[in-house]
Amino acid sequence: MSGAVPEEKLRVLYITGMMRCGSTFVGNVLNEMPGAVHIGERYFLWKNALLRDGTNTLCGCGRDLLECEVWSGRLRDPGGWKARRLWDLQQRFLRTRHTAPRLAELRGHRDPPPEVVELGDAIADTLRGVAEASGAPLVIDSSKNAADAAVLARRPDLDVRLLHLVRDPRATVTSYLAPKDYLERMSAARTLSYWAAFNVASEAVGGALGDRRYLRLRYEDFTRAPRPVIDEIARFAGTEDTSAIDFASERSVVLGTNHTVTGNPDRLRQGTIEIRTTEPWRETMSTPGRTAAYAGVAPLMLRYGYHR
Repeated sequence: MSGAVPEEKLRVLYITGMMRCGSTFVGNVLNEMPGAVHIGERYFLWKNALLRDGTNTLCGCGRDLLECEVWSGRLRDPGGWKARRLWDLQQRFLRTRHTAPRLAELRGHRDPPPEVVELGDAIADTLRGVAEASGAPLVIDSSKNAADAAVLARRPDLDVRLLHLVRDPRATVTSYLAPKDYLERMSAARTLSYWAAFNVASEAVGGALGDRRYLRLRYEDFTRAPRPVIDEIARFAGTEDTSAIDFASERSVVLGTNHTVTGNPDRLRQGTIEIRTTEPWRETMSTPGRTAAYAGVAPLMLRYGYHR
């Protein structure tokens, strides 16, 4: 793949929210738009590709990241010293717990430390490199990290739009209790605490960006009406052309090759994919389990339109 990106701000659609929110699927559908490339959870790129210490080293195209035509040119790091430093800095400055200071920097209330500037430069260079390699002026990054998004959103060389994707926490709990492939199991209590923290952090950054650059959607709304929701996201991201997305039916979509990092193992699937509206938790989660989940995060659930 090759192409050129015009000399202007690179558009970045950054998907944030709790893990298992459906971002991989939504991102891969958007990847079918002309001029768009979904790169998955770029946050884990250096850990997976160069340190070989993440969940897996595969690109969504099925090749090793070091051999992928889109990523290989971005991953020259003899000895891995740069990757180790950047991954260490991410852990020190760009976790969800670091959202408050990154938000203060986004609002202009304080200057970022030099380490954060260094991270921002490295991430922006990576995004631009992928855009050039793929010929896509719109990069979709589903790293789902509010602090990370805040660092990118304050850069004058990037046009960052934040898509906050929310999913019913009962579905998230059920997903984490039944892991697949390289995804780990997580307890219901921990999942709910993460769900609340990730979504509150996402809203905080979105509030700083304003309505033009922040959009919150529920994954369930996408599954019920895929085409209208994808059209809405595309307009928000600055493009109107979704004609290349092949919705084989109201309940399925045809996906081609993508170049995602990490993310749900389903990112490797191609061809006709069913868009399921049924949620396993409705059949598998006990009444006490539902009650406990609801009680744990009830204010946020109600805010997002989820009821008992």
